[in-house]
Amino acid sequence: MANFNRERIAERQPHAKGSGAFGRFETTEDVTAYTRAALFQPGVETDVLARFSTVAGESGSPDTWRDPRGFALKFYTPEGNYDMVGNNTPVFFVRDPMKFQHFIRSQKRRADNGLRDHDMQWDFWTLSPESSHQVTWMMGDRGIPRTWRHMNGYSSHTYMWVNAAGDMFWVKYHFKTDQGIEFLTQEEADRIAGENADYHRQDLFEAIRDGDHPSWTLYMQIMPFAEAKTYRFNPFDLTKVWPHDDYPLIKVGTLTLNRNLTDFHTEMEQAAFEPNNLVPGIGLSPDKMLLARGFSYADAHRARLGVNYKQIPVNTPQAPVHSYSKDGVGRVVNVTDPVYAPNSYGGPAADPSRTDHAGLWAADGEMVRSAYTPRADDDDYRQAATMVREVLDDEARERLVLNVAGHLSGGVSDQVLARAFEYWKNIDHELGERIEAAVGATVGA
Repeated sequence: MANFNRERIAERQPHAKGSGAFGRFETTEDVTAYTRAALFQPGVETDVLARFSTVAGESGSPDTWRDPRGFALKFYTPEGNYDMVGNNTPVFFVRDPMKFQHFIRSQKRRADNGLRDHDMQWDFWTLSPESSHQVTWMMGDRGIPRTWRHMNGYSSHTYMWVNAAGDMFWVKYHFKTDQGIEFLTQEEADRIAGENADYHRQDLFEAIRDGDHPSWTLYMQIMPFAEAKTYRFNPFDLTKVWPHDDYPLIKVGTLTLNRNLTDFHTEMEQAAFEPNNLVPGIGLSPDKMLLARGFSYADAHRARLGVNYKQIPVNTPQAPVHSYSKDGVGRVVNVTDPVYAPNSYGGPAADPSRTDHAGLWAADGEMVRSAYTPRADDDDYRQAATMVREVLDDEARERLVLNVAGHLSGGVSDQVLARAFEYWKNIDHELGERIEAAVGATVGA
């Protein structure tokens, strides 16, 4: 009974509801001109763990809620683990990491009644105009994927790639589903949430069990290092995409999930993904949100799983690991003296040749404690407007209006409602007027 009382661990905060599977990534193209990373050499196959999740819901919440989906990958490379912590959207709600915790609180539950609240969601969004691009994505068709197998995955963040000659590039990852993009309507998602809160989790498990292995093709957008300095908007701004006309997709390889979990707790609840898990040829960028996540994700794992969480088998690299860390809760790998560096007794030493210029980019204005410096095309509403006017068709725009109006009709206060109408009119005036009319008709009824 005492053991049973201690079987639970803290759930993730956020991304608590999710699941995943194991698989393989095969590099089918030659991208050695851009990166020396071992996993991206032609013909190389790498073991992978994938995890998909909602953002705001708790571990028992329905996985068909309207929400972005996490798309996290752990590559077990011969040079160590490489983690890509992304979403099924190419952008995010905020670009200032100090706003992240406030954003998550606005999407979770009120302090007084413990209920989720549309008013505080829209209160935060309308006071944060940089959210408009992501909110347009989330309120559209792709806000509720039909299954995890039928959605794309994106790094969202900009990363760095470095080739064998030391040339540096800024890159974005695009995992395009080979199953095709499919989505649930709001009505379908609401019905399924009441029938099966684990609909997406069950779908993935049963598809792999039955031999229907889902796959994604990886494409990269690649920007030469120097072009970032003068590009027309900040290429490290997480609320914006790079237009494909400027930086077309370059095919890299295929991700296939082909093996289910055998112990959900040890292989999924204890799986720890963190963007600071890097390998030679891959680095971070001046994206402020990415740099903050480089610290905060690992720290979240220490708090939730213990300081030795990397010794949990699912998090252990397939490559040899040398570390001077010792002791702490959950320590299972023996250490030997000396337990410090530098030393005179033959202990492992850092080898600079195993790294490269990834992470050594010049901090010439980006790495300062201030907001991003606006550029010619930096505008919080412009890319959301492009999506509404040029990407969505008439039917998708109509569904967007109905989705937003339905959400705004769920207990949003008058002052926030007024700001929400203005928010959408700033994206597209006609669309905003249609949303306002639809809310008025709903409230009037």
